[in-house]
Amino acid sequence: MHPGLEWLRGSAAGSAWLDRLPELLAECRERWSLELEPPFPDAFASLAVPAGEVVLKIQFPDRESEHEAAALRAWNGDGAVRLLDEDPGRRALLLERCVPGTYLSGDPSALDVLIELLPRLWKPKAAAAPFRTVAEEAEGWRRSLPRAWEAAGRPFERELVDAALAALDDLVPTQGEQVLVHQDLHGANVLAAQREPWLVIDPKPLLGERGLALAPLIRSVELGPGPEAAVGRLDRLTRELGLDRERARRWTIAQTIAWSVGSDRLDSHVELARRLLQAR
Repeated sequence: MHPGLEWLRGSAAGSAWLDRLPELLAECRERWSLELEPPFPDAFASLAVPAGEVVLKIQFPDRESEHEAAALRAWNGDGAVRLLDEDPGRRALLLERCVPGTYLSGDPSALDVLIELLPRLWKPKAAAAPFRTVAEEAEGWRRSLPRAWEAAGRPFERELVDAALAALDDLVPTQGEQVLVHQDLHGANVLAAQREPWLVIDPKPLLGERGLALAPLIRSVELGPGPEAAVGRLDRLTRELGLDRERARRWTIAQTIAWSVGSDRLDSHVELARRLLQAR
């Protein structure tokens, strides 16, 4: 169906979903009377297919995408792509199409744009009731990180594991206001559009304090490679958004290490975490 999805053949659930995907596509085409175009080239955990002024997105039913539709409804087009309709049983979304749809990551003003967009995405808890909390997510990181680190052959020093766990122990119970957080916001999840110059896509929503939302931006190599550039983003983002630098620094260490084991960006994640440990 799409080469970017073939990694899903590594699990029974993924293989079954891929086998069913042509049927899902046909059913959605009929339901919404769509004239489908070739799929967008980038695919990893969902298939996105343009159809005139809309995009059909069929998601692999995993944990991360579980509440994507709810996040888009909470944003209601405010700085983000609009959800036009959904079919929960098929994990299918009908979305506003971004034209021309180029990635923000290639734009020299990317960080400026993200600083403008972020506060619009931070919807209060009342608007985001169905989402998992950072506390729930952090508990999963606490349980899985030491085991995954051991199973991977201890690919980096234990000090980084301990720093991540200590950050979670300190940060989770002392959070500020809980808002809707896109925990994977980066330049490739923001597209050029016509209704607004830039619109956010592909939410990975959590309820948590604002500082956690900075972690993927501090880590984003497309905004400037290398740990020194990342520290510069930490300084600028916290200064201009009025957030606590130390909390954002430690959230970034915790999430970066939690996401590092098994990642194809292990080396860069570890290098960043080491530098952030020194950036007090």
